[in-house]
Amino acid sequence: MNKYIRVIKNFCANKTIRFSYLTKLGIFNGLSDEQYLKLKYKNVFGRDLDLENPKTFNEKLQWLKLHNRKPEYTVMADKYLAKKYVASKIGDEYVVPLLGVWDNPEDIDFNTLPDQFVLKCNHNSGTGMYICVDKSKLNIVAVKKELDKGLKENYYIQNREWPYKNIPRKIIAEKFLKDVDDECLTDYKFFCFNGGKPEIVYISKDNAVDARTDFFDMDFNHLNIHMKDPNAAVPPSKPQEFEKMKEIATILSKGIPHVRIDLYDISGRIYVGEMTFYHNGGFGPVSPDEWNYKLGQMITLPTMEKETL
Repeated sequence: MNKYIRVIKNFCANKTIRFSYLTKLGIFNGLSDEQYLKLKYKNVFGRDLDLENPKTFNEKLQWLKLHNRKPEYTVMADKYLAKKYVASKIGDEYVVPLLGVWDNPEDIDFNTLPDQFVLKCNHNSGTGMYICVDKSKLNIVAVKKELDKGLKENYYIQNREWPYKNIPRKIIAEKFLKDVDDECLTDYKFFCFNGGKPEIVYISKDNAVDARTDFFDMDFNHLNIHMKDPNAAVPPSKPQEFEKMKEIATILSKGIPHVRIDLYDISGRIYVGEMTFYHNGGFGPVSPDEWNYKLGQMITLPTMEKETL
């Protein structure tokens, strides 16, 4: 009962939580992408979204959602098809090995999977994901239930990130990757701009209980940027394969106004995690505010007529 009271209190007190809940209920489904993005932007940031003369990082991400739509972005956002895309660009050795793919949780034969693996949906982020480190402790019924929930999630509708809208929904199993010193993987996320230029990398253990994030430029100078998580008490060291990572990020971001290339470094072997076009959906606060504008200046918007779905 206390859980439901807490949910009700949050719904009443927090306008952002309330907006998110109403979105999931489908209250705003009748709005166009532009109408919805303007409404949510005002709800999150308390100011109007300027699409005529966008200047900040988050404003330009919203503009790109509406104006820069290419079919290959849907392939790149699809966690299943992206593997073939990455392999075609830089080779199979950078792809996290695929262990299986299914349309339905009931089709999964867990007996064929190794003792450690990762399950996830290919069209969303987080919902349904399961990291198995010991199959003997696996609750198959619970895992299938979460995967079914993930398959039913309309991830596009939350932030109108259109590349996710038409991804054929599937479940994939991947090889379990492990850092040498920690089971929680270190993410190296490269912010790339203007057709293939990595400018900033943020380093974080995204799945850690107490996640910390640090930002660096391409000379590995620590930057005073804060987004979702606080900085680490001791900034992470420069990875040995940093130059190779930059090379990979450059290749995969070629021809794209802005994309985030997520990489892992496992004992000197680099794997591509995913490619994300709209960091935090374009709704993540950036502080200090000057960096919201600096990051915005790094994106040169293409000259394109607005496309509609």
